[in-house]
Amino acid sequence: MLTKIAHNIATMTRRRWLAATAGLALGFAISPVLAADDTIKVGVLHSLSGTMAISETTLKDTILFLIDEQNKKGGVLGKKLEAVVVDPASNWPLFAEKARELITKDKVAVVFGCWTSVSRKSVLPVFKELNSILFYPVQYEGEESERNVFYTGAAPNQQAIPAVDYLMKEDKVKRWVLEGTDYVYPRTTNKILEAYLKSKGVAADDIMINYTPFGFADWQTEVSKIKAFGSAGKKTAVVSTINGDANVPFYKELGNQGIKATDIPVVAFSVGEEELAGIDTKPLVGHLAAWNYFESIKTPANEKFIKEWQAYTKNPKRTTNDPMEAHVIGFNMWVKAVEKVKSTDADKVIDALPGTEAPNLTGGISKMLPNHHITKPVFIGEIKGDGQFNVVYKTKDLVPGDAWSKELDGSKDLIGDWVGKKCGNYNVKTNKCLGSGS
Repeated sequence: MLTKIAHNIATMTRRRWLAATAGLALGFAISPVLAADDTIKVGVLHSLSGTMAISETTLKDTILFLIDEQNKKGGVLGKKLEAVVVDPASNWPLFAEKARELITKDKVAVVFGCWTSVSRKSVLPVFKELNSILFYPVQYEGEESERNVFYTGAAPNQQAIPAVDYLMKEDKVKRWVLEGTDYVYPRTTNKILEAYLKSKGVAADDIMINYTPFGFADWQTEVSKIKAFGSAGKKTAVVSTINGDANVPFYKELGNQGIKATDIPVVAFSVGEEELAGIDTKPLVGHLAAWNYFESIKTPANEKFIKEWQAYTKNPKRTTNDPMEAHVIGFNMWVKAVEKVKSTDADKVIDALPGTEAPNLTGGISKMLPNHHITKPVFIGEIKGDGQFNVVYKTKDLVPGDAWSKELDGSKDLIGDWVGKKCGNYNVKTNKCLGSGS
């Protein structure tokens, strides 16, 4: 009897030990899952090397800063945010590969990224196929409204068109050089601008269009052409859609050839405080940039942001710029939408974002529209000797972003509407959705 009792006790003890060991092993097995469930992962898809690193690296830092600030507030839905940073290296096909990794491997809830339109076009099929969310923070050519993308940068009617209107009115410009990097954003923007200029009575002979490759450095001949085109006796301006590090030698060559803003003003759509930080700006004083934000704009919100940004980067001279503000607005809209639906589920968040509002840094409230673009003020600034901008023009009200250009025959009857029509390119004349959003 005692032997049998001893055997039962031994058997029970062994079973409990095995159960405990199994539980311990299971605990080790599931702990990473639990750890992953304790955070919400945020993808950061910006070039940290290559020709676009001059512009995109600071956007990576911006998202890290915003995540850090949000985590200090307790995160989102009671969970900490965790950044997953990748480097697509200014390689457009690599953007798609890295986007796929972020969504499928890293399981990010949202991605903030891309600068060039060619990089955005590269990742679009991935976000549609995997039904994830991209916030795109840079001015672009329009002609697109995708369900999975939220465009927080300017559409042409929020930057390019107002800039041309300003030069026509204030500088009485009659001849136009449309100078761009050779890819989709400059080509489509210039197509819109060419149509717009001709609608305003500008002759074809008074429009010169030129494209150069990414990273172009030998500007002597091209700037000489601009100078010659501007010597015909009519007031001439350059509308620049040059992107990335090609801007540095371009502006240097303007200075070398003595082209001053009083002679041939240049208005740029891709040059802000970050790009000017590496240039001697004294020869460039008076040249222009059109954006929806400038660091020099004095508002309590902007001054607070700059102070906190410089403290975070431990650099009292670190600049801010327009695409950074676009990320601030987009990030805060995403947080609001997630908290509203109490979920990071893509479908729920996508449906919640239209109508969401967030303060911009210049003293207004931006709203996400049904076409997945936002309302923005428009500013035109003159370059100062210290690399900052003096604002010479601003719109009275915030301007709603148009997904489709009114200047192009194939687009003027299209709208994007993901709320009522559930369509990115709905033809208001035929009352038909044309299929894909872009």
